[in-house]
Amino acid sequence: MEKAPFRQTQTFGDWELKERLGIGGFAHVYLLQNCEKIAVKMCRLDLTPRNRDRWCREIQIMKKLEHVNVVTAKEVPEEIKTIALNDLPLLAMEYCSRGDLRNVLSKPENCCGLRESEVLSLLHDVGNGIQYLHEHKIIHRDLKPENIVLQDCNGKVIHKIIDLGYAKDLDQGSLCTSFVGTLQYLAPELFDNKPYTVAVDYWSFGTMVFECCCGFRPFLHNWQPVQWAGIVKNKGPKDIMAVEDSNGEVKFSTHLAHPNNLSRTLVEPLENVLQFMLKWNQEQRGGPVQRLTKKPMCFEMLDELLNMNVVHILNMTTAQVLSFKLSPDESLHSLQLRIEAETKIEVVNQELLQETGVSLDPRKPANQCVPLDGMRGWDEYIVYLFDKSITNYSGRLNARLLPERVNNIVQDSKKPLPLMELKKVWGEAVNYICGLKDDYSRLFQGQRAAMLSLLRFNTNLTRYKNSMFGFSQQLRAKLDFFKSSIQYDLEKYSDQMHYGISSEKMLKAWQENEERAATFAQVAEVSHLDDEIMALHSEIVELQRSPYARRQGDKMELLEGKAIELYVQLKRTSADSDGTGDSSEMVKAIIQTVQNQDKVLKDLYTHLSKILNSKQKIIDLFPRIEKTLENIKDADNTVMQMQIKRQKEFWHLLKIACVSKSQDPPSPLLKNNTHAKPCTRSREETPVKCVRVRARAHFSSALSV
Repeated sequence: MEKAPFRQTQTFGDWELKERLGIGGFAHVYLLQNCEKIAVKMCRLDLTPRNRDRWCREIQIMKKLEHVNVVTAKEVPEEIKTIALNDLPLLAMEYCSRGDLRNVLSKPENCCGLRESEVLSLLHDVGNGIQYLHEHKIIHRDLKPENIVLQDCNGKVIHKIIDLGYAKDLDQGSLCTSFVGTLQYLAPELFDNKPYTVAVDYWSFGTMVFECCCGFRPFLHNWQPVQWAGIVKNKGPKDIMAVEDSNGEVKFSTHLAHPNNLSRTLVEPLENVLQFMLKWNQEQRGGPVQRLTKKPMCFEMLDELLNMNVVHILNMTTAQVLSFKLSPDESLHSLQLRIEAETKIEVVNQELLQETGVSLDPRKPANQCVPLDGMRGWDEYIVYLFDKSITNYSGRLNARLLPERVNNIVQDSKKPLPLMELKKVWGEAVNYICGLKDDYSRLFQGQRAAMLSLLRFNTNLTRYKNSMFGFSQQLRAKLDFFKSSIQYDLEKYSDQMHYGISSEKMLKAWQENEERAATFAQVAEVSHLDDEIMALHSEIVELQRSPYARRQGDKMELLEGKAIELYVQLKRTSADSDGTGDSSEMVKAIIQTVQNQDKVLKDLYTHLSKILNSKQKIIDLFPRIEKTLENIKDADNTVMQMQIKRQKEFWHLLKIACVSKSQDPPSPLLKNNTHAKPCTRSREETPVKCVRVRARAHFSSALSV
């Protein structure tokens, strides 16, 4: 017999039953917590013998599977086994804390599709999970957003497949019970009770991917499958969307719907993948199996898509985002030429900054700006392009275009629309308002990158300044020593002239050196540069303190919240086809958001221009500082050479004086009287004052050295 379901918190040994996570066609799923959290799934109905066997068999299969993108089965703790509602075994699984994909898609801000980074993550994770199941001869048959759960893993969100289709019979009768509420994702052959293959999962996956990209299912999403199947089966082999226009006519398309949040580089290859996954004919669906990889064409193309090297560039002069697929080993110069072709900004004037304010290195390949952890969407990673030829940015932006339906309600906000149509256009309006806020956020990050770049330049400026002052002080010290030395020499030269030694040539050389030293003092004078640098430092500090250095999008976030609330309220209203409503409140939110964005962007570009002007001042200072450093080093070297020359002169004079003294005959006084009074000349008078007049010729030759 079946037990009554749980109605309050219960404990089972050390395990506490926290909450019910969900209800499926045959089971409850509960969260239990001890030192860890696990999800426990238990059958809630008495099943037929056939389905009881399948339930047990699927549990055994789950226990054998081990893949990061398939939810992991765990051993059921003994004390928990008592919570079973009947005699069927329980299934314990890892608990994924981020909920399921349906919860993500249901958020109003995702009404026109997920962000590109989320789409890429889903393609990678669920694609890998499906291929793993197929390699193990398992067909899921019921892929849908409710069966994709999200888990945090080291700061990254991982998608995992759950509910592997156990206890689901695929005869026509069971479809009406087992797949209640999930028919929109089923492959066409399941409706016709035909034999099925792994291709049923391709259809379900493609349907889910389209919904994640555009916010709605691809084929007449407001219709029931029994209604649209007869129409959609006549679609073209590459058609991936069917919609009903305002005249009730069904239109097919080979492209993804607009608006969406995907970059242009991703759209076409993703459309190609979906064209294989959403083929009506199951024999053609997925494409041919590739001989080398043993993969169907759709997954081969998906791998190529996920392995693309794509760089996203935000042109700060226009607010336009450009995406470029990089070829292997493409140089940065090659990428810059492509950027020049699109933006008309010459390569020499391009500055490409990463979020940290670091410029791209021209010596490295273009993929230096591609994240190492794989392809990421333009909403997560972007490079900022600045035009170095201008510093005053006017903010003449390429405004975000209004979707056609949104533009219609802006032109006539009082026009009543059917509720179904109103929900669609209001969803696009919410997406537009969210986009305006995101546009500002990206530009603010670009301004922040410019500020970080300025601070890096300022750090280099400080280093240059310190180097310049160090060499300047060194030159000053040498000049002071040199000038005091030469003044002392000139004084002593004047004294020794009384002993008959003189040289106009030497005197003139020393006087010229004294004058040259005076001019070098001007070279060592750098106070004018110091004043400019200090003023610039103060300017940069003021830029950092400015309120515009901080995000100014608070009002835009409030308006976004208001638009979302309007949309949520509308979705809660009855879906009665006779109901209508106008768009006055939503249009008001649109206009206020546009006006607020204009204001904050004007302030942003004014502040950005100040940042770029300060940076240009630093750039202009660098060659002046380098020239000053060069002059100081030249002067320092010259002073050293002058000092060395003087020292050589003195040592040469000393040598000649000693030679001359050794050639003199002994003094009669010293020869006859060994107690003669010693010379009382002071030490500083040596050697010149001890030199005889006969040494003049030697001195004259020495002075020419």
